[in-house]
Amino acid sequence: MILGGFNNKEVVVDLTNGLVDYKTINEEEAKKFIGGRGLGVKYVLDNGPKVEPFSEENMLCIMTGPVTGSRSSMSGRLCVVTKSPLTGTVTDSHIGGWTAARLKWAGIDNIIFKGKSDKPVYLYIHEGKAELQDAADVWGKSTRETIKLMKDKYGEEDLSVLTIGQAGENRVRFAGFMNEHDRAAGRGGTGAVAGYKKLKAIVIKAAQKGNMPEPKLKDDYKNANTKAVKAILAGGLTAPNKGGLSVYGTNVLTNLINEVGALPTKNSQFTHWDEAEKHSGEYVNQHLRISNNACHACPVACKIEVEVKDGKYKTRVESFEFESAWSLGANCLVSDAEAISYLIDRCNEYGLDTIELGHAFSVTMEAYEKGIIDQKLNWGDADSMIDLTRKIVFREGFGGILAEGPARAAASWGVPELSMSVKGQSIPAYDPRGIQGIGLGYATSNRGACHLRGYTVASEIAGIPEPTDRLKPEGKGELLKVFQDMLAFSDSLDICKFSSFSESAEHYAEQYSAMTGIPMTAEEVMKAGERIYNLERYYNNLAGFNKPENDFLPKRFTEEPATGNSAGAVSRMDIMLEEYYQVRGWKDGVVPEEKLLELGIRNPPSNQPIL
Repeated sequence: MILGGFNNKEVVVDLTNGLVDYKTINEEEAKKFIGGRGLGVKYVLDNGPKVEPFSEENMLCIMTGPVTGSRSSMSGRLCVVTKSPLTGTVTDSHIGGWTAARLKWAGIDNIIFKGKSDKPVYLYIHEGKAELQDAADVWGKSTRETIKLMKDKYGEEDLSVLTIGQAGENRVRFAGFMNEHDRAAGRGGTGAVAGYKKLKAIVIKAAQKGNMPEPKLKDDYKNANTKAVKAILAGGLTAPNKGGLSVYGTNVLTNLINEVGALPTKNSQFTHWDEAEKHSGEYVNQHLRISNNACHACPVACKIEVEVKDGKYKTRVESFEFESAWSLGANCLVSDAEAISYLIDRCNEYGLDTIELGHAFSVTMEAYEKGIIDQKLNWGDADSMIDLTRKIVFREGFGGILAEGPARAAASWGVPELSMSVKGQSIPAYDPRGIQGIGLGYATSNRGACHLRGYTVASEIAGIPEPTDRLKPEGKGELLKVFQDMLAFSDSLDICKFSSFSESAEHYAEQYSAMTGIPMTAEEVMKAGERIYNLERYYNNLAGFNKPENDFLPKRFTEEPATGNSAGAVSRMDIMLEEYYQVRGWKDGVVPEEKLLELGIRNPPSNQPIL
C-alpha cells in the first residue's frame, strides 16, 4: 500500500467461530472513502443494508483514519460503524481520548467484528496481534468496573479499554461504548450491537514511542500541521484557555442558545427556560469544575471534569457536556447541576446515550402529565429519573419499555407525536424553530436526528465561517450541504469536528495530502465528503428509507410556535427540504443512478440494486 498514514492492517474477528484473521486495506477504496466513517460505511454497505441490527449478519466496525494517532491536532478520534438497532439506518458514533491513537500505535487500523459469540468475550490487542479472551469475569460489570479489572490485569500504563456496560449487555437500544476517560461513542445503539454479539470490550496495549504514523511527505506535513495549529490557537472557540470551548467546554452553549430562544424545554414545548443558567457552562465552571482534560494531540481541552463533594449526588465525573446537561436538564425541567452530574455519571457507568435517556424521561413525563400513561414521573423529579435509569438498563418493568427507545415507547402508547425524534433517534439541544438550518439537518441526517452531521449552528449562531440569519429558511439547503460534506470528510480523516471551527477544507486537504502522499485540493475534500454522504444515503435508501416523509420533523416543530427570542417561529421544512433535494441532486430523497455514477459510488455492473 502506497498511502501514508495507514498500517495497512485490519483485524477481522469471526465471533461465531472464535477466529481472528488479518487483511490489508483495499487502496482504491481508501482513496475514495478516506477512512474512518467513510470506509466503515462502505464496509457495512457491502455487508448488506437489509440485515437485522440484532443478528449475526450485522457487522460492527471499529475504524480509524489516515491521520489518527499522529501529530495532527485533534487526531484522537475513533469511529464505530454498524446498522443501528435504534433507527434501522446506518450509523457511526465517534469517541475521543486515546483509544484510537493506541489502536494505530499497536499497528492496526481497523477491527471488523462478524457473527455472534456463544459466550462473553473481549479482544486483547498488543504488539500488532489480536486475541479473543474469555470475558466471563467482566460480563455483568459496569464500564468502570471492567476498565479497572483490565488495568489490574494488563497494567495501567499505555492501556486503553473500550467497553460496554450493562446497558449494552441488555441490548438497550441506545447503549454505547465508553473508555477509560469517560469518553463515549454514545449515539445509535452501537453498544447494544456489541452486547448482542457478546462482545464486552476491546483492550489495547500500545505505547506512542516509535509507533506514531509517519507522513509520506514530512516537510509538507510539518508545514500543514503548523498552519492547522496556528488556526486552532487563534480560533475564537478553540484558543487554549481563551476560547469558549477551552474555558467552559461544550456547555458554553447553554446560555447562548437559551438566550436566542432555541433551547428545547419541557420536551420541546418551549424554547426558553429561565432556570437553564443553573446548569450552564458558566455556573458549572464556577461551582463544580475541577479540571479541563484533553484527548490525544488536542490543545483545546474541552472536557470538563466536575465533582460533587458530598450529599446524595456525590460524584466525580468527566464530560459535563452541553447535550447531556440539556437533555437531562432543561428538557426535563431539572435545574440542579449536581443532580445532572450524577445522572451523567450513571450513564457513563452503565454505558448509555445521555441524549436519548433524557428523551426517555421527557416523553414519559409529558405522557403522564396528559393522562396517557399511569407510570408516574413528574417534571423535574431527578431522584425518580435516577431510579428509572437503573430500571431501563436492566429492563425492569416499565424500564423495559423505555429501553426500546423513546420513539418506540411513545408509539406503543399511541402518541408517536410526543417523541421529538427523526428516524427513531431523538433530537439534540438546538430547537429547529429558533435555528432553521439545524432542523433541516435533523431531518436529513443519515443516522437519525443529529447536530453533528451538519452543524449549521456554527454559521447561524457563531457566524463561522460566515453569519447567516438563523430564522430565515431560504438558502439553508445549500448551507447544510456544505457542512454535511465537510464534516463527512473530517469524520473519515478522523479528526475532531471542533477543528472545523478554526480549520478549513484547505487545512484538511494539506494534512491529508502530506500524510498520505496523494495530492488533494480543498475542492476534492468537499467532493469526497459529498461521496461519503451520498454513500450513507444510498445505504438508507436500500434499507427502506426512500420517501420524502422519512426526512421529517415532529409536528411540534412545524406547527407549534417557539417562545422566548424566537417567539412565533416554526420550522419551515416546506421551503428547506425541496431546496435541499435540488442542491443534492436527489429525487424525493433517493440518490439517483446518475449521482451514484458521478460520485463513483456505483460502477456497473454492481451487486447493489438501483432504486
